[in-house]
Amino acid sequence: MAKKSVASLQTGSKRLTKAIKMVKSPKTGAYTFVESIMPPEGVNDFFKK
Repeated sequence: MAKKSVASLQTGSKRLTKAIKMVKSPKTGAYTFVESIMPPEGVNDFFKK
């Protein structure tokens, strides 16, 4: 199960989005957070992985 959080960031002329995904480790069963800053078009691909 992944929980998603998306925040819009603007730096200069670039529009960026920070996405945070919660991923369950298959080895230990513990949850970890994976963060990435990307263009808004890439957010859906990030959550599909």
